[in-house]
Order: sequence, then structure tokens, then C-alpha cells
Amino acid sequence: MPEIARRAAEAKARLERVSASATSADGAVTVTVGTSGALQELSFGPRADELPRARLAQAVLATAKRAQLDAARQLTAVMAPVIGADSDAMQFLREQIPEPDVPAEEPHREPRRNPPADDDFGGPILRRDR
Repeated sequence: MPEIARRAAEAKARLERVSASATSADGAVTVTVGTSGALQELSFGPRADELPRARLAQAVLATAKRAQLDAARQLTAVMAPVIGADSDAMQFLREQIPEPDVPAEEPHREPRRNPPADDDFGGPILRRDR
């Protein structure tokens, strides 16, 4: 019994320190999550200023999911020695922490440039009389 209590106390201390960080491939987003996968920190690199809001939001979500996956792996690694790697309790724990669907990151593309206004609909909307 003292050995189990010692391992449990050690696991508890390790769990308190578990966090995981991930950075998007283009460096625009860095996310840190805790043991539960909850967001602890979010930062943006210089590249974030170049991304449209929708793309930036996608980068945040994809990066957070990668960090959550890492945190879940750390959690199961900490708990395996305490409850047994092949035990029913470990199986239950794994079922409670499903691996998130981590989307592949899209490469950053330069935004399309709009043609000059004079080319829209065959000519300018406003004309000056000369």
C-alpha cells in the first residue's frame, strides 16, 4: 500500500506540471495547453499579421489540437505506471481522452490581388468630366 501511495503522489506532482505547446508550420501561432487540454497560452508570431482572419482562426484551432494530442499522450504516460499500462483503468482513461482529429496545415498562400477598379465591369464607376 505505501508503494501505491508513493506512485500516486508522484503521478499527481507530475500531472500538475504537464503542459504541451505546439507552433504552426509557418510560425504564425503558438499554443500551450494544460493536462486537460485547456488553453493556457496563445501567442502570435509576425506571420500572423499576414493571414486573413479565417485562416488565422484555422491555424489556432489546428495548433491547439496538436498541443492537446501531446498533452493527452503525456497524461497517459504519467498514469501508466500508477494504474498499469494494460489495465482496465488505463483503457477507461484512454477512452475518456479521445485523440482529436488534427487537420493538416494548409500552406500559406499570398493573397490574390484585386484588379484595378477601372477593369471592373468594363470601366470605372465614377468618371470625371473633362
